[in-house]
Amino acid sequence: MAKSAIKSSTYDAIIVGAGHNGLVTACYLAKAGWKVLVLERRYIVGGACVSEETFPGFKVSTAAYVNSLFRPEIIRDLRLYDYGFELLERNPSSFTPFLDGRYLMLGPDHQRNLAEIGKFSRRDAEAYPAYQAMLERVASVIEPTLIQTPPNLARPGVSDLLKLAPLGRSLQRLGPAAMGEAIEVLTGAARPILDRWFESEELKGTLATDAIIGAFASPSMPGTAYVLFHHVMGETNGKRGVWAYVRGGMGGLTQALAAAARDLGADVRTDAEVVRINVRNGAVRGVTLANGDEFFAPRVASNVDCNVTFTRLLDPDAVPPDFLDAVRRIDYSSASLKINVALSALPNFTACPGSEASPHHRGTIHLVPDQDYIERAYDDAKYGLPSQDPVVEMCLPSAVDPSVAPPGKHLASLFVQYAPYKLAQGTWEQHKEAFADRCFAIIEQYAPGFCASVIDRQVLSPSDLERTFNLTGGNIFQGAMALHQLFMFRPVPGFAGYRTPVRGLYLCGAAAHPGGGVMGAAGWNAAREMLRG
Repeated sequence: MAKSAIKSSTYDAIIVGAGHNGLVTACYLAKAGWKVLVLERRYIVGGACVSEETFPGFKVSTAAYVNSLFRPEIIRDLRLYDYGFELLERNPSSFTPFLDGRYLMLGPDHQRNLAEIGKFSRRDAEAYPAYQAMLERVASVIEPTLIQTPPNLARPGVSDLLKLAPLGRSLQRLGPAAMGEAIEVLTGAARPILDRWFESEELKGTLATDAIIGAFASPSMPGTAYVLFHHVMGETNGKRGVWAYVRGGMGGLTQALAAAARDLGADVRTDAEVVRINVRNGAVRGVTLANGDEFFAPRVASNVDCNVTFTRLLDPDAVPPDFLDAVRRIDYSSASLKINVALSALPNFTACPGSEASPHHRGTIHLVPDQDYIERAYDDAKYGLPSQDPVVEMCLPSAVDPSVAPPGKHLASLFVQYAPYKLAQGTWEQHKEAFADRCFAIIEQYAPGFCASVIDRQVLSPSDLERTFNLTGGNIFQGAMALHQLFMFRPVPGFAGYRTPVRGLYLCGAAAHPGGGVMGAAGWNAAREMLRG
């Protein structure tokens, strides 16, 4: 039986923002018996992980759109399946059509993958298993750190040094050659790695798209190898590397988390915008809402990014100047744009004809012929120009989950690079519709008739992502995922343990380790540190 939340102005902990990480933190604190309040400024819980009826009868995953990284331990601990959460596996995982009529389809079927890659290069088909084994070796070192509190190297204690020992032993067990591979994946560029392993540009272009998701970088730039690796981790229903849709859209996850939190006794409120985190004598005392309401707690966990937390919600005098300077140096560079599209029919690809739901409609559709195409798209953006030929990834969740669209209709989710947040000329309000038209024209080349099937569309520029979801610079990871902003350096050196210079103030979102993606690990780790005191 659900516990009834007690309406009050005083709590053990207040969570600012009901994104998936904030809800995870709330669940674990409430499960430990704490009296918890979650405050969300929007009308709906979920942050960037929501389902909304953007078009009549459609359940649109407005921002985040696929799942694999969400921690299975959290699903188990919070019994999320009991609250309607369901993962729908995508098989195959990806489809890359080419204008010459060929295509590449990849998924969980190992033998099928080798046959598909072999259509373009027999040598690449032979190398692919070893490439996957290399990533598995790196994962054996990195994945355990996702659910650990990073050490504090700025002011290390014995416990911090002890935390480094298992990581060092894991790297040592790899041996010199594999250790070098792991370091390159963590620090290097994706393109040299892919060029070393493979010769087919069709395969390399497909794989390289994972290296630029949410990043303002091309595959030839350092740091993109980790972004590539970040997107190949995870599992669905116990199957590693398999990505999934959430039944009913991504909001199915956060609605389940909110229901679990309420059953555990947490008070979850929407339309409750926090405008100030209140501090007295160096310690938090609560928050103030836009309507003037005040709530009190000795602990506050912020699920919003560092820029919002420390420069907008806190009085600058409450934070040490050197810490504030470090926060202001955080890189929020972004070049991602999202387009949600209501369709009268599924796209009919020339390379794989048919408008009935078929295997090639299930996974991510990469409209990228090669790595040079990605590099040229980035070249425009680095000068503040929307890409003339953008990188378009398309998902069609209704091909797997009919519940997200009315009968006979379909839903498309387009994630697009490169749309720079800072434009050399004009504003995104002036440019975004023309940019969306360019994206549609690219799809039309591969699937003639696509434009005629469009019923409606929603274009979310980087500025829209910032305004709607409180994401500085439109950065979907709450800060770029480069080495100097990862693990013990996230969000800034000396404060990677979810605590901040303000006593009782914690970070529980993607601004903290392990960063972006619908993972839940930051929220889980933060709750553990808060319970530790």
